[in-house]
Amino acid sequence: MGMFGNAAGSANRLLHRGLWALMLLLSVAIYGSHAPLLTLCKVDGAIPFSSTSVVVLVELTKLALSLLSLLAGAREPPAAALSWRHAAPFALSALLYAANNNLVVHMQLFMDPSTFQVLSNLKIVSTALLYSLLLRRRLGARRWLALLLLLAAGVAYSCGGLRGPREPAGMRLHVTPVGLLLLSVYCLISGLSAVYTEAILKSQALPLSLQNIFLYFFGVLLNLMGSVWSGTEGGFLEGFSPWVLLVVLSQALNGLIMSVVMKHSSNITRLFVISCSILVNALLSVALFNLQLTLLFFMAVACIGLAVHLYYGVT
Repeated sequence: MGMFGNAAGSANRLLHRGLWALMLLLSVAIYGSHAPLLTLCKVDGAIPFSSTSVVVLVELTKLALSLLSLLAGAREPPAAALSWRHAAPFALSALLYAANNNLVVHMQLFMDPSTFQVLSNLKIVSTALLYSLLLRRRLGARRWLALLLLLAAGVAYSCGGLRGPREPAGMRLHVTPVGLLLLSVYCLISGLSAVYTEAILKSQALPLSLQNIFLYFFGVLLNLMGSVWSGTEGGFLEGFSPWVLLVVLSQALNGLIMSVVMKHSSNITRLFVISCSILVNALLSVALFNLQLTLLFFMAVACIGLAVHLYYGVT
């Protein structure tokens, strides 16, 4: 009997690891396909839809999926055990995420997109620092080296991992002092929002689907308020196409996956997932847009491989 019990336990652990790996691979694919999908959405070289509308729909989709997950679950906490104290902390998470989304838009006024793509990789360092300080998770020298390699990979890829057939090698960065200040705030809020959300998810003994409902309810509310405040030109769904709907669905699914990662793993795992998505982004860009891989791409891949080995493979 004990032998069969051990065999069943081993099979369950193997299944769990397989599902976990499949989920992470799916997240890598979604992260990596996001930019190519946005390019496919363009009409005459311009984005035809409101980014605010897309964010609201993503939050609504995540909220709806979380509700379905909670209703389908077999273990719901009794209503009497719930109070506003369980939901209130997620308001700050939603506020931080909404602030960062809006900050990205305003930062474009003070730097070019290429500069933002390069310098935004600094959020790897800010997230790791806040993860270590706020959650009191000690990262040894080897793991810090791994995270710095992720930073190097992101910078290398952003600086020219892909190049068009007639595009000259190299790039010039342009950023103003105000842009650097906004970038610093962006990296700080990005790391703080992720680490703070992870802390809440792990501190509450509630089903993840219920926690997601709290988070995405506030997310929908804040983004709807932002949409009304800024005013969307044209209709709410103007410029939408099947590609845009695919962006909405994929981003909603990825948001739910990341909540699982933060609840049961950590933001460090999330950073590795985002870095690994470089591979998917590059392959899709080559296949769809006839771009060429450069030496910087292969340097980025080598840095990511070494980072994974240092962080997870060396004992």
